Amino acid sequence: MNGTRKPVHLAVYDTLADWETGHATAHLARAGYTVRTVAPTTAPVTSIGGLRVQPDLALADLRPEDSSLLVLPGADLWDTGDDLAPFARTARAFLAAGVPVAAICGATAGLAREGLLDDRRHTSAVSFYLAATGYAGGERYVEADAVTDRGLITAGPTEPVAFAREIIGLLGVYEGEVLDAWYRLFHDSDPEAYAVLEKAGAA
Repeated sequence: MNGTRKPVHLAVYDTLADWETGHATAHLARAGYTVRTVAPTTAPVTSIGGLRVQPDLALADLRPEDSSLLVLPGADLWDTGDDLAPFARTARAFLAAGVPVAAICGATAGLAREGLLDDRRHTSAVSFYLAATGYAGGERYVEADAVTDRGLITAGPTEPVAFAREIIGLLGVYEGEVLDAWYRLFHDSDPEAYAVLEKAGAA
């Protein structure tokens, strides 16, 4: 394991969709990345599934230069007010610093409101969900399970495995045939893919 890798930061907040990031964080941790949780404050938060999470740090203490990646899961709060807007502003700072960001489900709407999808190819749950934000990037919406463009990964809520594929590919955890096999195993339950991963020492 590479102890010099900077941590991956997983945003956590009340109502977070806890099923959307598990594939990504589990396989990043297995590859030697430290996953640290970042929340509005260091007070515990509760996911939509009732999981109580004690954050590692507050958002105000997060700096792009200390991170390999910022992961923004969906949450009901993305659509019910501006409580999570500071996370979208942090995403802007990360991208400006050349540090990648991965957003899924409602977090894509937060980034749309912040203007981060206006000039990047992207996806989400459905195009009209993002259109409701009034953003200017509708022509760059892609009907795909997940999209990566200039350091920003986006995906819809039904694609946690594709979301993870883009993340672990972007960070170089798996590549090429191994990355494809990983996706086929976890997305398609393809037993032949397991043999590829086992041969590569990734099973």
